[in-house]
Amino acid sequence: MKTQTSKKIPTADEIADMADRGENVTKYFQKGKMMPPLSRDREDVQRVNVDFTYDMLGDLDAEARRLNISRQAVIKTMLADALDRRLRLRNKKQAS
Repeated sequence: MKTQTSKKIPTADEIADMADRGENVTKYFQKGKMMPPLSRDREDVQRVNVDFTYDMLGDLDAEARRLNISRQAVIKTMLADALDRRLRLRNKKQAS
């Protein structure tokens, strides 16, 4: 009797790391498209430490679970969105 061996499915962070290394990760997505990493040079990445309250971490973790992405991805996405909105508002005010 054969037993089926199950392959370990990588986490979202592991898939992101594979993509950063230039590996093809499209098999992990439906109708996915391989995009080149923004930068292969890690020198342009600055690591920072940020303190969050437990309530904020709980909210971030809940959003991460809902979206099935990492907490770090949620933070980056939400921060980028907020900065984009702020820039658009500033540009709109300057145009007036």
